[in-house]
Amino acid sequence: MTLITLGVADLEASRAFYERLGWRRSVEKAEGVAFYQANIVLALYPRQSLAEDLGMRLEDATRAPVTLAQNVRTRTEVDRVLEEAVTAGARIVKPAADAFWGGYVGYFADPDGFVWEVAWNPHFPLDAQGRIQLPE
Repeated sequence: MTLITLGVADLEASRAFYERLGWRRSVEKAEGVAFYQANIVLALYPRQSLAEDLGMRLEDATRAPVTLAQNVRTRTEVDRVLEEAVTAGARIVKPAADAFWGGYVGYFADPDGFVWEVAWNPHFPLDAQGRIQLPE
């Protein structure tokens, strides 16, 4: 996967939210905004425009349950990212806690309700560029 597009209700508010989280804006056009971080592109696009592109009704285009994830290097970093998200305007869905699989994880929702997992996973170390190194 190289790009994730989120259909958002308020493009400017969402752009500001992700910038406050530290995402670096790389492209901004009239119809959307793109951010680049650790080899992933996150695009923000108006919900109605996304539904039109998909040829779907807006209600049907926004129903798929999904969570987005950001893996970090330490437990402390999980707490820091969650705090930054709240400061930027997110709401905590589930506070950080130990996970049954040995990691540490918490969840927040962005202003449009997209749920993000923030996790430290000792089984998935990150390389120098912040990419997950999956075990062979």
